[in-house]
Amino acid sequence: MPEFNAPLRDMRFVLHEVFEAPALWARLPALADNVDAATADAVLEEAAKVTSQLIAPLNRSGDEEGAQWQDGQVSTPIGFKQAYATYIEGGWVGLSGNAEFGGMGMPKMLAVQFEEMLYGANSSFALYSALSSGACLALDAHASTSLKELYLPPMYEGRWAGSMCLTEAHAGTDLGLIRTRAEPQADGSFQITGSKIFITGGDQDLTENIIHLVLAKLPDAPAGPKGISLFVVPKVRVNADGSLGAANAVSCGSIEHKMGIKASATCVINFDGANGWLVGEANKGLAAMFTMMNYERLSIGIQGIGCAEASYQSAVTYARERVQSRAPTGAMAPAQVADPIIVHPDVRRMLLSMKAMTEGGRAFASYVGQQLDLAKFSDDANERDNAQNLVALLTPVAKAFFTDSGLESCIHGQQVFGGHGYIREWGQEQLVRDVRIAQIYEGTNGIQALDLLGRKVVANHGVVLRQFTDEIRRFTDQPDAPYVAQLLDAVRRLENLSDWVQVQAATNRNEVGAASVEYLHLFGYVAYAWLWARMAHVAGKQRSTDEAFYGAKIATADFYIQRLLPRILSLEQSIRSGSASLYGLTAEQF
Repeated sequence: MPEFNAPLRDMRFVLHEVFEAPALWARLPALADNVDAATADAVLEEAAKVTSQLIAPLNRSGDEEGAQWQDGQVSTPIGFKQAYATYIEGGWVGLSGNAEFGGMGMPKMLAVQFEEMLYGANSSFALYSALSSGACLALDAHASTSLKELYLPPMYEGRWAGSMCLTEAHAGTDLGLIRTRAEPQADGSFQITGSKIFITGGDQDLTENIIHLVLAKLPDAPAGPKGISLFVVPKVRVNADGSLGAANAVSCGSIEHKMGIKASATCVINFDGANGWLVGEANKGLAAMFTMMNYERLSIGIQGIGCAEASYQSAVTYARERVQSRAPTGAMAPAQVADPIIVHPDVRRMLLSMKAMTEGGRAFASYVGQQLDLAKFSDDANERDNAQNLVALLTPVAKAFFTDSGLESCIHGQQVFGGHGYIREWGQEQLVRDVRIAQIYEGTNGIQALDLLGRKVVANHGVVLRQFTDEIRRFTDQPDAPYVAQLLDAVRRLENLSDWVQVQAATNRNEVGAASVEYLHLFGYVAYAWLWARMAHVAGKQRSTDEAFYGAKIATADFYIQRLLPRILSLEQSIRSGSASLYGLTAEQF
């Protein structure tokens, strides 16, 4: 069975050396007394033990057994319940939660490292707590004080879980079409009636209660998305003192039989006049739910990184041990009957592509985490606003680019194994199956691309894009910055292409949709180039202290700039070809 080991050395490099996170935390009053470099390292060390020793060993057995549904009740695979009990003892669900209500109050920059470990160890297990963390975030941001006091402490503790109930059988992306109803009651509560599908962790046997966040419509709600409200609906009613009461009118109608993440229960949840309470303002539920959805989008993006890291670890170990044929330049291991396959150019291409994209993604996730921390904790209003703008711009890139490249990396890892990669015992085929969903749920990657180009770039005339590219240019102004010419060329192409699409879209509304996916990928490659330049910059200064680690960073940066960044040239050409060729066929000709 493949093992998973958290990439602690690289995580510390990104946090402490590239982003100098402890210095940032020290100047943010809400974090200064709560976390420093030593605390962060201790959290990462303990997280590595929990994920590698407790959770990762359940990955394959959980996939083989899967979540089970019988008579309306869901059971998780053998070992999950015991592992979850140990997991919540460490307070991991509330790692970055509001300390006022029992969370640990850790920065998001640290939380993204932990989430990567969790997804790399066991994506199905990770999803149960990821949805709880996101539900807590939405409640903390939008619920009344009384609802927070009632629900957040046991949710941060992990005794209660959370879920996000949006999708209905007829309404996926277009949530304005939902039919779930909310009828006001005399006591200020609401009766919720309707059915939701694809609900991750909608039912399970890990916690004593599940707190559903449900989108529904009031009787007098306006049509479409402006008529959606958000409600908190517990599986088990909660008494005023926080104790559990009678069962609510909430049931699990079935679970889905899926391609991957089989140990994660994906449920049909029925609400039959269930008691619920309004979160935030009436008819403003979609905006409130987006607080949770944006958290989940970054989290699911990190699933792509975690799975890619797990695939890389197995692939590189296999490539060092598997002997087949001789190197093109002659025998590299003359004492053996053949050379390890890691000597072959194509195997190196795949491994280096995995390494470059995964480590680039880790740096990008940390950068987004940094902006989230600034947006939440900075005392400077301008800094908060700028950070929030960058979060809005970069979240769709993180979700889609991490997961698209995550699948590519997992397929590379499978390919390194050859025929053995298709066999269950090596674990690579499970990673391919598990990571595939990440491109689909929490808003498909095509929708993320439309959001990026249509809403975040074209709609605001590229103002926030320039904020981001200006930061890249400031990096290139440093006298010893590496890859300056390549970075400046890439940034110019991104900006010019953004302007070109805006001009085209003014006369043809199809242009944004036609360009969006390629545009998001181009954006991602440019962002990674900047981050690899930053990593190489730091590594160059420290190389003499640890040639193996820092030398590998510089070599990987060279590979990225020379072999992966040029992909933007073909993406640019594809975008500039316009939308006309997409409409050369009638619907009947497909």
